[in-house]
Amino acid sequence: MSTTKAYAAPAASSPLAPFQFERREVGAHDVQIEILFCGVCHSDLHQVRDEWGGSIFPMVPGHEIVGRVTQVGAHVKNFRVGDLAGVGCMVDSCRTCPSCQEGLEQYCEVGMVGTYGGRERGTGAPTYGGYSTQIVVDEAYTLRVPDTLPLAGVAPLLCAGITTYSPLRQWKVGPGHRVGVMGLGGLGHMAVKLAAAMGAEVTVLSTSPDKEADARALGAHKFVVTKDKSALKSVSNYFDFILNTVSAPLDLSQYVSLLRRDGTMILLGVPPEAPQLHAFQLIGKRRRIAGSLIGGIQETQEMLDFCAQHNIVSDVEVIPMSYINEAYERMLKSDVKYRFVIDLATLK
Repeated sequence: MSTTKAYAAPAASSPLAPFQFERREVGAHDVQIEILFCGVCHSDLHQVRDEWGGSIFPMVPGHEIVGRVTQVGAHVKNFRVGDLAGVGCMVDSCRTCPSCQEGLEQYCEVGMVGTYGGRERGTGAPTYGGYSTQIVVDEAYTLRVPDTLPLAGVAPLLCAGITTYSPLRQWKVGPGHRVGVMGLGGLGHMAVKLAAAMGAEVTVLSTSPDKEADARALGAHKFVVTKDKSALKSVSNYFDFILNTVSAPLDLSQYVSLLRRDGTMILLGVPPEAPQLHAFQLIGKRRRIAGSLIGGIQETQEMLDFCAQHNIVSDVEVIPMSYINEAYERMLKSDVKYRFVIDLATLK
C-alpha cells in the first residue's frame, strides 16, 4: 500500500478538499504512475454533485491522466520505469464478453470499471481518480503517451479526444465528408481539430457569434450562428454527419433538418432531459441519430498516435489543485478555453 495525496468530494453538497488514501500494492501486471497532469472533465462535476445518481463518496475525480511510470509489476511487458503513460476513463472490464473481446471495453456487457466512482473487480474497493499524486493500473488499461507533445495538452485527449475521435473513425469520416460540430467546448474543439485533420469539411454550429474566430483558428472551414434563421437555412440538408457535443437541453428538430439523406447525428453530450423529435424528420430522409461512448484501449492508443502524427493537443488552462472548486464554477459558465488541466506538482 502507498499513501496518496488527493483532493476529494466528501459528499455531493460539499466542495472538494484535501484527502489522503492508500493505493493498492503494485501487482504482477500493474503499472504505478506518478501523475503529472489531470484534465478536468464536465463529467467530473456531474459525478461529484451526484447529478447522474449512484456516486460513491468520498470521490476523487479525474480520468484524463498523464504521468511517468515509477514502478512495474513482475509480468509487465509494455512499460518500463521512466516511460510516459496515460489513463483514461476506465481501469478494467470483464475482458471476456463479446465487446471486450472485440477491443470495445467501453461497452463491456458486465460493465467497465471507471477510473473513479466505480468499484474494483474482485475487491469491490472504490476506485479513485487522477486528482491525486499517483495511480496503480493494470498495464492492459494503460496507454503509451507520445513524448513529442506537451503533456498538459495531452491529458484531455484521454476523454475529450477519444470521445470525438471514436465516432469519426466508426463512421469512417474523411475527405469529401461535411461534418457539423454542435458546441465549441471541451469536446467540440477536439471534434473540430480531429475532423479537419481527417480531411473533412468542418462547420461549427454555435449560438455565440463571438466564437467564430476561435472556430476558424481551430481548423473549422465554416461557422454558422444557429440563432440566425437565414444562416441555418443555408446549411439545410447539408451535412453527412453532425457531432452533437451539447449537454444543455435543446430542440433537435432544427439540427436534424441540416442532415442530408442518410446523414447521421451522433450524440456525445448528455442533456438532463431526453430530447424530443418527430419520427418523420428521420423517416423522410432516412436520417439517423446515434450515440457513442469514449473508445476502447486499442482505439484510444490509435488516437494518441494520430494526434502525435498531426501535432494535435487540447487547448488548456493549467491550474493548481487548490483552484479546482473555482474551476468548476467557471466551467459551469463555459469560462475556459477549452479544458482545465491540473498540475499535480501543486499537490505535493
